[in-house]
Amino acid sequence: MWSTLKSFYDSKEWKKFRKMIILQRGPVCEDCGKIITEHKQIEVHHEEILTLNNVNDAMVSLNSDKVKVLCNGCHNKRHDRFQGGHKKKDKNVYIVYGPPCSGKTTYVLEHKSDNDIVVDMDRLYEAVTLLPRYDKPDKLLFNIISVQKALIDNIKTRYGKWNNAWVIGGYADKYKRDRLVKELGAELILIDTDKDECLNRLKTSIDGRSIKEYSSYIDKWFRSYKE
Repeated sequence: MWSTLKSFYDSKEWKKFRKMIILQRGPVCEDCGKIITEHKQIEVHHEEILTLNNVNDAMVSLNSDKVKVLCNGCHNKRHDRFQGGHKKKDKNVYIVYGPPCSGKTTYVLEHKSDNDIVVDMDRLYEAVTLLPRYDKPDKLLFNIISVQKALIDNIKTRYGKWNNAWVIGGYADKYKRDRLVKELGAELILIDTDKDECLNRLKTSIDGRSIKEYSSYIDKWFRSYKE
């Protein structure tokens, strides 16, 4: 995500758009009304936070009706970046979803930092039971769900000193997926791997997953998934 957003802010399109907005409206903060005397203190702020899902949509990222000229101080307030004189790090939440064997956990491992929370049912089973990752006793399901809910509540209330949070799951059901997005203030990341590739990965995997069992899970996901 970060490299994608950086590429946008480094682009000629954004720099040209930013310059045009400042020329049209002048160096005046639209929140506090202060004249901004130093050019480097002028911020062109997106009213809708840019994400992987909308950064390439010009109606969001390059729409003059959806930006404001702000001074640096008001821009920081908009993003709640300073409390008590110290910089506050934003806590971003990402729901990484898709079919089994699509590469969800691999994606998170490639993008997370050491101080991030990751909620993954497979890893929770492994942590609680010390059994191999895909050896998941049915009798412990409610205990694992209880642990998952506790972590989700931590994320929802932004409890603790973690940086970002990643919630991994299938989430084929659009209603449940959208509800979780709303509850957590999260961004959706679909790992868009086709069915044949998921089945091929399953057949060549050496992680202990039952081909018969997980083939049925893959089939079920693609039957159930709604965009």
